[in-house]
Amino acid sequence: MILKKLSLTNYKSIGAFELDFNSSINCFVGDNGIGKSNIIDSIYHLAFGKSYFNPSANENIKFGTDFFVIQGKFKNLKRIEKIICSFKKGQKKKIKRNQKNYDKISDHIGLIPLVIISPIDQDLILEGSATRRKFIDGVIGQTDKIYLQKILDYNKILTQRNTLLKYFSLNQNFNKGTIEIYNSQLSKLAKPIFEKRLSFLNSFIPLFKECYKKISGSDENVNIIYKSDLKEKSTSDLLKESIDLDRAYKFTTKGIHKDDLEFKIMGQNIKKFGSQGQQKSFLIALKIAQFNFMKNVFNTNPIVLLDDIFDKLDYNRVKKIIKLFKNQKMGQIFISDTDENRIKKVLSPLKNSYKIFNLNSI
Repeated sequence: MILKKLSLTNYKSIGAFELDFNSSINCFVGDNGIGKSNIIDSIYHLAFGKSYFNPSANENIKFGTDFFVIQGKFKNLKRIEKIICSFKKGQKKKIKRNQKNYDKISDHIGLIPLVIISPIDQDLILEGSATRRKFIDGVIGQTDKIYLQKILDYNKILTQRNTLLKYFSLNQNFNKGTIEIYNSQLSKLAKPIFEKRLSFLNSFIPLFKECYKKISGSDENVNIIYKSDLKEKSTSDLLKESIDLDRAYKFTTKGIHKDDLEFKIMGQNIKKFGSQGQQKSFLIALKIAQFNFMKNVFNTNPIVLLDDIFDKLDYNRVKKIIKLFKNQKMGQIFISDTDENRIKKVLSPLKNSYKIFNLNSI
């Protein structure tokens, strides 16, 4: 998949913007705050129907205006795809594919395979389990629409069950029959979600370990451990056993929505025992493994977004990342950085063509 052209109107700090892109490497350079990451994010927005950095649609509108429009012209092996994502305050967000509206934004996910590497990826290590579940669900969801719908359905029912628990607490009553209806619905969805996560990780972890070895240049033993209540008991049993706790806390305390990934290096938790360099290599390996997994599924190269990569990564790591991508013929890459000379230095050994957009002069 190749992004040929991008047009923005009132997106974040950008009033009006239009560029045609190289099919290989495209670099956005310029001062801090000029809008480099906003352009990167707009490409992500076209693929997923939301911002990578700020999911609130209202906060993605340029100050002083009441709407934004993102337009992209993509090319794959078969055809040209024209994607338009638009939002106006007080209305629902719309995504059009070749002038036809999607009924549901989730139907669009997977059309534009995409991987992003950003400084905020460190949250995968530093933050709680929800961030890591979002990562695994995002990778699987791009490649499996049935899984994506099951996750959406599960979360909807989970919200309804939690609302019911709060209602019981507020009114000081409890209806066992009603709660069991939600238990049954969650149980039916939870098992295939759990099995799909397990199956995915069995394929993903070997790819990840191989990537880590190439990036770090070492034989350090790294691993990803899938932690889930469903490894021991069924969802039905978990929900029955935890009902007293659920009523006390007024939310559902057990289930696949509590699953987590434990990141290990030399048998230890990388958050506590990994150096900054090891953590950076771990995160990059996760994303390149994601790329390889998606490439195998789609039989095409996902678009790669490298946002402000020099902010958290040293020069040699950045050089190694780009070299890894190009050695594996990894399609189209978008890079943002403040230093044009630094980008040119990184790219100069590559024989691939590239295009640099200096936003200070646009």
